Amino acid sequence: MKDWIEHFRAAAKGLVVAHVWRGYGSAIFVEFGALTPTTRMRKGGSPSAPSGEIGLMIEADWRIEDACTIVCGSGGDEELWEPTFASLIGKHVVNVATFGRLPEILVSLSDGFHVASFSTLEGDPEWTLFDRRSTTPITVHCRSGAIIEEQASPA
Repeated sequence: MKDWIEHFRAAAKGLVVAHVWRGYGSAIFVEFGALTPTTRMRKGGSPSAPSGEIGLMIEADWRIEDACTIVCGSGGDEELWEPTFASLIGKHVVNVATFGRLPEILVSLSDGFHVASFSTLEGDPEWTLFDRRSTTPITVHCRSGAIIEEQASPA
């Protein structure tokens, strides 16, 4: 069995945070490395967000920390989200790790910033890592306490 967290640690280390965006509800997406524009359109006609070489999605229950405190999180003041997302742009990935008995994701960035999942909902932690560097993207997430990989069909 491949150590998928090690795969993503090696793939993401040193990449820059290129884009951070809010999905549906409190979901967030963090895109690392070179961005690829999308041809998909959102409802209302605006283009969808670009994709990075490596991506992180946390559906619910996340927080962004600096060296000393929680800067913002999914259950906090939404007015803090956009300025905090903007402050992450240009930071470099230092580490990708999991923590907890049911694996939560932790991405450590330069300047002491961290993006972490911490699910409080029933079921599995709701995070996904994407490796889009090849024609067959790799998707990794937690299911039933294990980290599993799914390969998507080439587009």
